[in-house]
Amino acid sequence: MATITGPLSGDAKNTVVEALQGALVDLIDLSLVAKQAHWNLVGSHFRAIHLQLDELTDLARAHMDTVAERCVALGSSPDGRSATVAKSTRLQQPEHGWIEDGKVVATVTDILAGVSKRMYERIRATEEADPVTQDLFITIAQDIDKQHWMFQAQR
Repeated sequence: MATITGPLSGDAKNTVVEALQGALVDLIDLSLVAKQAHWNLVGSHFRAIHLQLDELTDLARAHMDTVAERCVALGSSPDGRSATVAKSTRLQQPEHGWIEDGKVVATVTDILAGVSKRMYERIRATEEADPVTQDLFITIAQDIDKQHWMFQAQR
């Protein structure tokens, strides 16, 4: 079996891999929560929010792939298994069944605020350990903050 190694070792690698794994879980679950809300959305603002949830899903999926590949480039195996995500997620889960558009907007706004907060924590944690990963987190935070603003503006 091939061994993947990367440029980091010791505490720096541990710090960065932990941050990447946390981001991966956030992004995978964000894509799942956005799709769940997308499928169960009802209300007078259905179409606009339905499409916006698709944009959020696409964004989360693109970033989760980049995060997982960065983890591999550093010589660590990312864990995106459903059991890992279910056990580790910190995202609020949407209600079961149909969800009114105002409730979806409020829930997604709160979820994005939490993801953003954790991304900023990861930005600080990786500043010295790995500026490349920090740059990745900065890009993700920028996109998450934009989505947060767009959902928040609909409250």
